[in-house]
Amino acid sequence: QVQLVESGGGMVQPGGSLRLSCAASGSSFNMYAMGWYRQAPGKQRELVANINNNGNTNYADSVKGRFTISRDNAKNTVYLQMNSLKPEDTAVYYCNAKQSPFSSPYWGQGTQVTVSS
Repeated sequence: QVQLVESGGGMVQPGGSLRLSCAASGSSFNMYAMGWYRQAPGKQRELVANINNNGNTNYADSVKGRFTISRDNAKNTVYLQMNSLKPEDTAVYYCNAKQSPFSSPYWGQGTQVTVSS
């Protein structure tokens, strides 16, 4: 199994930046598709960005041009660089890992991101 631990959340002013990290433990990290999701109070969890084992990326329209997902397989870590943050980005951000379409995903515990003046 895979264990995921997020870090890097906090409170920033609109227009600020944060970098989230997700450290994974377990074997075959480089074979997993990795993603970042977020959930605000009263809303469903939504995809922010993901990156597959080949390095291909996908982003929600709301974050394109502002967020960048990347992975460092040597460190078993996936990152989310968030720039030009907006109040509507406020949410708990979760790291996700999935081995195949037939597998249930693994989830981290989440990290709070608050964008406020």
